Amino acid sequence: MTQNQRFDLDELRALIRLAAEADIEELEVEGAHVKVRIKKARAVASAVLATGASPAGHAPADTAHGPAASEQRYTPIIAPMVGTFYRASKPDAQPFVQEGDAVEEGQTVCILEAMKLFNEIPSEVAGRIVSIVAENGAAVEYGQPLFLVDPSPAV
Repeated sequence: MTQNQRFDLDELRALIRLAAEADIEELEVEGAHVKVRIKKARAVASAVLATGASPAGHAPADTAHGPAASEQRYTPIIAPMVGTFYRASKPDAQPFVQEGDAVEEGQTVCILEAMKLFNEIPSEVAGRIVSIVAENGAAVEYGQPLFLVDPSPAV
């Protein structure tokens, strides 16, 4: 690909914003040298978390205190894009966060790789990580929960 044919990531971000703001379920754009398909994640993931069911076969985060009540107070950190989820910056590095760690708003919690670009994902809430929902190295979809955070003030 030449410099003139290189895909602009700002254009991709604009397409994602367009799909989200216009409540478009699926958007496909094709150019001379690139084809982009954006598909909105189903609302099932958030409904599963709100009802206390375990997402993707994971055990509920806090079964000792009743899963339905505890799951509802947790705030998910959601994937802002489609990509590959990594808990650490390198394969041999320590993960950004572990279950039980305190996080601050804006703190990097993971990396999503999309189109050979590594994007640091910050926490949008302060609290304590109660569950790591996504598997390290797994593909994640836009809107998919990655972590559950207990935002209660006793952190």
